[in-house]
Order: sequence, then structure tokens, then C-alpha cells
Amino acid sequence: MVLALYELVGRDSQRPFSPHCWKARLALAHKGLSFESRPVSFTEVASVESGTGRTVPVLRDGDEVVQDSFAIALYLDRAYPDRPSLFGGEAGEGVTRFVESWSQRTIHPYIASVAILDIHDVLDEENRAFFRAKREAAFGRPLEAVQDGREAEKLAAFRRSLEPLRATLQKQPFIGGAEPRFADYIVFSAFQWLRIVSTFQVLEAGDPVADWFERCLDLHGGEGRSVSAA
Repeated sequence: MVLALYELVGRDSQRPFSPHCWKARLALAHKGLSFESRPVSFTEVASVESGTGRTVPVLRDGDEVVQDSFAIALYLDRAYPDRPSLFGGEAGEGVTRFVESWSQRTIHPYIASVAILDIHDVLDEENRAFFRAKREAAFGRPLEAVQDGREAEKLAAFRRSLEPLRATLQKQPFIGGAEPRFADYIVFSAFQWLRIVSTFQVLEAGDPVADWFERCLDLHGGEGRSVSAA
């Protein structure tokens, strides 16, 4: 039975953009598993697999339904142990949880601040209204006031925040070491999110992080490049 992955899209159903869905997509590619992409919009997410208040990604594998990108990666390592490991064992799982926490508290907030209007603009009219209402309620101000991180000093501060990642990638080709692991896909997917929805550039040419991102785009037959940049 073909695996099915529910992924968040905008007007174009062929352009999944959610960083969390990209984590799951690359985890499947890492395992060499074929899957059927099932695109869903923001307004459809809650009803995926007859769920109530679900989030995406959601993976269906036969009778198994798994929600959340990290849970999907754990499931794949346990269900398909004969294929390349995403974590390299229990210790790798623990370290990867740290990487995810760091990425979601360092990279995600900045990308949201510089691209929230770009995300809004890739949606259809119904989903724009839904997205605006939800995000403005969460932020307590209009989206136009949220997208305030493109000033030179804020961009410079964000680039400095990547120094631990930069220092790591100066010593090894991937966060996972000699080969990519799920930790790489977590961080890559945050930058892939921006690449797909926005033309705003946060990484400078020659930055070890930018070089690593390019290597990740080429992984698994160029899976990351299967969706073009904005």
C-alpha cells in the first residue's frame, strides 16, 4: 500500500510550503519510501483523516495514522528499521529534540516576521481571510505590522544567531555529521519554507549555512528542488 502524506498548500496544490510538512517529506525520502502527496489548505486541515483539530503533516501508512513531523520520523525509524536511520539511535533522538526546539525558537519566529505577508499572498481568498484572522488574533496586531524583520539591523542579528549552526557546519558537512539525519531536515525545512513563499534572502553567498542548504536541496535526487523557489 502506498503511503499518503497530507501537506499544507496554498493556491497551487503542487507547492507544499509548511516547514513541518517538509520535515516529513524529507524523512520519507531519506528512507527511500514512495508516497502520495495529499494537498490540503488551512481551512481543510482540521478535517484530515476525520480528525478534530488536527495539524499537518499527517501520514497514513496502511492502518496507521501518524500526526506531527517528529512523531512521523520516529514511526518511520521503528516501522522501517532496515532502511537508513533518521536518528542513529536513542541518543540521536534526544539530541534531535534539542535541534527542533532551537530551530522553532530561533529560526521560525524570524522567518514568520519577514514572510508572513508572503505566506498570506500564496493563499486563495478564503484561506487568506482565515489565515489573517487567526494570525492577527495570535499576534494582536495586523499582519502588516508583524512583518517588521527585514530591516538591516534585524537581519544582521538573525545571521549572528546562526553562529552555533555555522560553527558546526565549518567542521562537518551536515548537522548529523558525515551524512544527513532528521536534525538536518528540521533546520533545512525552516529555510525551505522561506525559499518557497518569499524572494527575501536571509543567507549570504559563502556562508557555510548557505552552502549546507544547497547541499540539502540536492539530497535524495534533489527532493528539495522539486518545488521551485518563489
